[in-house]
Amino acid sequence: MKERVTAASLLSGSPDAFVRASSESLACARAAVDRVKALPASLQTLRAWDEATAAIGDASARASLLRSVHPDSAMRDAGERCEQEAEALSTELALDPEVYAPLSRVDAAGEDEATRWYLFRVLRDFRRAGVDKDAQTRARARALNEELVRIGQEFQRNIRDDVRSIQVSAAELEGLPADYVRAHASGVVTTDSPDYVPFMTYSRSSPARERLWKIYRQRAHPVNRMVLDRMLARRHELARLLGYESWAAYVTEDKMIGSARAAADFIERIAGAAEARAGKDYESLLARKRRDLPSAERVEAWDSEALKERVRAEQLGFDSQSLRPYFELGRVMDGIFETTARMFGIEYRRLSDAPVWHSEVSAWEVVEQGRTLGRFFLDLFPREGKYKHAAQFTLASGVRGGALPEGALVCNFPRPGAEPALLDHGEVVTFFHEFGHLLHHLFGANTPWAGLSGVRTEWDFVEAPSQMLEEWCWDASVLRRFARHIDTGHPIPADLVERMRAADEFGKGLRVRQQMFYAATSLRLHERDPRGLDTTALGAEMQERYTPFRHVPGTYFQESFGHLEGYSAIYYTYMWSLVIAKDLFGVFRRDGLLNPAAAARYRRAILEPGGGAPAAKLVEAFLGRPASFDAFAQWLNKG
Repeated sequence: MKERVTAASLLSGSPDAFVRASSESLACARAAVDRVKALPASLQTLRAWDEATAAIGDASARASLLRSVHPDSAMRDAGERCEQEAEALSTELALDPEVYAPLSRVDAAGEDEATRWYLFRVLRDFRRAGVDKDAQTRARARALNEELVRIGQEFQRNIRDDVRSIQVSAAELEGLPADYVRAHASGVVTTDSPDYVPFMTYSRSSPARERLWKIYRQRAHPVNRMVLDRMLARRHELARLLGYESWAAYVTEDKMIGSARAAADFIERIAGAAEARAGKDYESLLARKRRDLPSAERVEAWDSEALKERVRAEQLGFDSQSLRPYFELGRVMDGIFETTARMFGIEYRRLSDAPVWHSEVSAWEVVEQGRTLGRFFLDLFPREGKYKHAAQFTLASGVRGGALPEGALVCNFPRPGAEPALLDHGEVVTFFHEFGHLLHHLFGANTPWAGLSGVRTEWDFVEAPSQMLEEWCWDASVLRRFARHIDTGHPIPADLVERMRAADEFGKGLRVRQQMFYAATSLRLHERDPRGLDTTALGAEMQERYTPFRHVPGTYFQESFGHLEGYSAIYYTYMWSLVIAKDLFGVFRRDGLLNPAAAARYRRAILEPGGGAPAAKLVEAFLGRPASFDAFAQWLNKG
């Protein structure tokens, strides 16, 4: 095995070994910082700083993955401690005037655009951290940043560890796929995604869906109420300390959107564009509910997905369960590999002897013309103590001519056993989405600076490549290459894919408005002094403003809204990135989804630069013009 596989092997050792390796990385970072202070101001100064931040960043990333996925609680605890230490060092250095001073004297005027942009970002981030403040202010900023790391870990831990369940009868399983019913013969249905999502979609029992919906929104309650209050208070204090009106103002400043006001305006623009369509969607759901219950006055949130499924089946001739036999997990994975390999001229090789942190994790390398580009790990199934959703985690950042990138996809798909694991199409979309992040991380290592590597672009652009790759699993010509019936082996019929696409148009307005509920909640929680703020009341207000579904007393959505830890005020980024993704996809719609020339241009212009230029410039380089809202508007109004 090559050297960089050790980034993952550290997760398969002992807590002591992991802690030692993390300490060694931080020691290397401190040594590089000593060079920053000692060298004459030059490009070598910036290079030393890049080495320092890469060592810290990789140590923190490994620790974050460890605490999120390892089956051993002692290893998860070690990950938390190591992440705290790495982030504490990062904060310490960002507030050190003796580190900032030589970097501020580096002259990059004659260097390439990526280097100039990198130096600009480095100096900007020092100032945003508070390096130019007085010693007392810097000390308080450091304390707040370190406390916020611990608060964020606690918030996520409480969500991760609180798996709840209900007991259901055989009658309450009516409508669910046969393999799901067999797997739940005990009648226990949990809040883990492979249980929750199908039950809310297919169960014919509204009372059972209501019970599951409510406990899902009680996860991490009541402990995360106080944790969230502390998180909001410390963020606001830090923002004010640094001279900003609010945390929302602080965190949006260095994004594409530029300000909290612009973020709020964007949310309202999207919500307004979807309002009429959402209203029609809701009326269709209410009409369908009244067929079973003529006295019904409203649709409840726990009935929404099940009613959508009924409308699609009865009015649009589409039953989403008819797709599941075509989406066996192994074939879907092979399909993602084959599709992206064909697009980008790469291949994937299984690393059978690579050390991993759990027996179900698989290791892979990406190879192009005999050269290894990077490595990744697939951790696809739920287990106790594991992160509950889907995400791409960094293990190691790459750099051109140097370290290879490593990443991990962490998902929660059904586990194959006596029967194969069949995915809903929504899970196929999730797989493609996260793989889009992974490709961005791997291809984006073709940068001269580790600090620009992979997804280190503006945060509100990060979701665009992943959301664009979702488009491939809606195309019949792509799906027929891997989506084959589990019993017959026949490829998925083109007319079934067309009905799937048509059915997806229904409910689009409600989906967009639901996303704006999340976005508005995340922004509004952070745009004011949180003293006296009732986060439950605010969440209820936002839900009833942006969705047609009433808030239910005794539920606490915000306490298990995990994005509040990482994304904080900027959940709007998903929709902002989707607007861009729809525009980017127009090139492939025109030239062909598997067109290698279009994929090569996209790779060079969008993926490989990583964060090497402002995202708006990357988009313009690919499209030949600035990004436009038109493609998104056409998508929203279609059907």
